[in-house]
Amino acid sequence: CALPISRYTEAENALARDLIARLARRHPMRLSRRTQLSRRRGHAPDLRATVQASLRTGGEPLARRWRAPTERPRQLVLVCDVSGSMTPYARMLLQYMQASVAARRRVEAFAFGTRLTRITQELQGRDPDAALTRATEAVTDFSGGTRIGAALAVLNRVHGRRLGRGAVVVVLSDGWDRGDPDQLREEMARLRRAAYRVIWLNPLAAHPDYEPLTRGMQAAVPHTDRLLAGNSIASLEELAEVLEAL
Repeated sequence: CALPISRYTEAENALARDLIARLARRHPMRLSRRTQLSRRRGHAPDLRATVQASLRTGGEPLARRWRAPTERPRQLVLVCDVSGSMTPYARMLLQYMQASVAARRRVEAFAFGTRLTRITQELQGRDPDAALTRATEAVTDFSGGTRIGAALAVLNRVHGRRLGRGAVVVVLSDGWDRGDPDQLREEMARLRRAAYRVIWLNPLAAHPDYEPLTRGMQAAVPHTDRLLAGNSIASLEELAEVLEAL
């Protein structure tokens, strides 16, 4: 699982697809305003349910009832760099995005090189290969340059209402950027203010001596809650653990 994706064999790629589908079902949750009946003490008392239960014991509230908060999926936003430097990793990351869209409702998926493309609808469906083909065809700047700041500007301003506030945003990129670092810094700050958490997956971060020295990463890291590797199944498992812990 720790082997870099770029070195997988065909058999390992098939196994990786199954593992990715499992990891994609693990997602961040948030407390809902709705509550549910609970028998555990410590939650809010449910007076109506307690009174109803007391009717069976002659009006004595022997069986107290409580109401506990419920959980609902938190919005997850996946933004994948598909530029030339990310080619060895893009296929696996897009597989993870497709599996996430297929497994959950509250997921938005985007790809970018020099421009941002929303691919949520293309990644839907039961056939992963067909979904990935649709997404690949929709993205016109595959294996080209990278302008992360410009892509995040479109994400913030064009798709901000769709994403809402309180989402977990995962950016998958090695941080090599030809754009304006000041714009990237500004858009990351804007994204961080609206998001619940911002997680950055960088395949280069798998190296033990890695330091975020590129202009893009230096601009992004101060506005990132977690910096993880994104080069293997093991790194996706670490991401799944972080999402569940939220």
